Amino acid sequence: MSIKALVLNCSLKDSTQQSNTRALINEIVKIFDENRAETEVLRMADYNIGLGITHEAVNDKDQWPEIFEKVKQADILLLGSPIWLGEQSSLATLVVERLYGGSSLTNDKGQYIYYNKVGGVVVTGNEDGGKNVSSYLIYALSHIGFTIPPNVDTYWVGEAGPGPSFIEANGKENDFTMQHAKITAYNLLHFARLLKEYPIPAEGNVIESP
Repeated sequence: MSIKALVLNCSLKDSTQQSNTRALINEIVKIFDENRAETEVLRMADYNIGLGITHEAVNDKDQWPEIFEKVKQADILLLGSPIWLGEQSSLATLVVERLYGGSSLTNDKGQYIYYNKVGGVVVTGNEDGGKNVSSYLIYALSHIGFTIPPNVDTYWVGEAGPGPSFIEANGKENDFTMQHAKITAYNLLHFARLLKEYPIPAEGNVIESP
């Protein structure tokens, strides 16, 4: 069964710079690859994404529509974000807003367009905020129609105060984080396959035209 996974890394660093969030994302992508999922990772800082609650271009430089097309084709959407002041990055918030802008569209059954897609999150940073950022992103995805499997929030946080981040701190040696990376990857794959074989029935959730 063919599964497509799309990862939107909302690091504030573009792809010319090293991203701690990408390093943790890679642990999940390895498992996707081992299970023959077709995975694409996009660095949001590489794109010009306009402000607005819409899936359409807000100006002639807005590249969100091409990202949105990839979202529509994906079975799995994984959002990655660093932590700043205990919150998700500004880019992560922007991506959620643009996803929300497409949430009123429907699939060929008349259900919200994100039905039968699964979502998860990856979060990295210093100090606290892993669960706070995860809860925001998980709720946002669920609210707009993504299915959220159990335990699909993988996070790593360092000690209080300035200090080494995931890569420098050898975050891959953290058993809890690595266990959750594995659980996240497999549960996303399990539920993506399940929904492809047994999609959510249209009964009771078809959106009526105004």
